[in-house]
Amino acid sequence: MIHDPDQRASDADRDRVAAVLSEGLATGRLTSVEHADRLDVAYAAKTVGELVPLTRDLPEVSASNVPAAIEQQVIDSKFSKIVRKGRWVASRNTRLSARFGALIIDLSDAVLPGREITIETNAWFSKVIVRVPDNAHVIDEGASIFGKRNVTGGSQADGPLIRVTGSSKFSKVIVSRGKDDWNLH
Repeated sequence: MIHDPDQRASDADRDRVAAVLSEGLATGRLTSVEHADRLDVAYAAKTVGELVPLTRDLPEVSASNVPAAIEQQVIDSKFSKIVRKGRWVASRNTRLSARFGALIIDLSDAVLPGREITIETNAWFSKVIVRVPDNAHVIDEGASIFGKRNVTGGSQADGPLIRVTGSSKFSKVIVSRGKDDWNLH
């Protein structure tokens, strides 16, 4: 689909480019540095014309070929501890489910597939810790019963919007930028 290059780019336009770039990273067509650089340009683009060169050397990804993991992902811990850190591709909607376990998720080096992602935290008798990028704006829309919920809020930087939803019962949910209050190992 060709648009007028001077037309303002929409979030959907930027997300389509991000999907192509993520597929390029996943298939080895782009290095992680190239991917990060192009993704930064894509989300800073104001016009459609600024987006075109970013994917010119990559194959098209149709909506039906976009990996489902980009849209939704579930990370489930039952009676165990799961740690996800380093360079990995997060989803637009990530559900973190812990039952009598621990989930430690580090998004600081993760590839985020859009300007806004939702992290749903559901915990029972567990601990869920999420580290977000320094420039992220965080909105807490969750609840806790007989537990602790500590979500470090917004940032003035122009980073991704991370919406934290879900509920916890007899659990601890921590969303922060630093790692001095918890352990990633």
